[in-house]
Amino acid sequence: MNADAHPKVTRFGWTFAPGDKVIQTVNNYDKEVFNGDIGTVTAIDVEEGELMIRFDEREVNYLVSELDEVSLAYATTIHKSQGSEYPCVVIPMAMQHYTLLERNMLYTGVTRGKQLVVLIGQPKAVGMAARNRKSTRRLTNLQARIRST
Repeated sequence: MNADAHPKVTRFGWTFAPGDKVIQTVNNYDKEVFNGDIGTVTAIDVEEGELMIRFDEREVNYLVSELDEVSLAYATTIHKSQGSEYPCVVIPMAMQHYTLLERNMLYTGVTRGKQLVVLIGQPKAVGMAARNRKSTRRLTNLQARIRST
């Protein structure tokens, strides 16, 4: 996606370059970045072994040895995108993934898109997801917990 950008650094199976979109995959309280935060690589200092990543309006410095905390984020899952919004969301809908075809998953994916949402796949899969409400049957004991406080 960003083949012409330089300099590049490869670590933990990922090659990073300025302009790459990345996602934080673990909470890092020292850096104040958290699992699911999306950022952009803004600079790489190969000699110092450092990268700068912009999360919203804040630059965060990473050592090359810390790059196991981030991965490229040109595409991500609905699960990882919860709490975020994107200009465009493309959701593949296929019967091969029938165990993931649930109403709440479809709703979460669709509500991530700010301007455009595209469903690609089989109409049967969309229908199955819209009808499948199994995940709403959660046994959390929430009412009893609220009453006891």
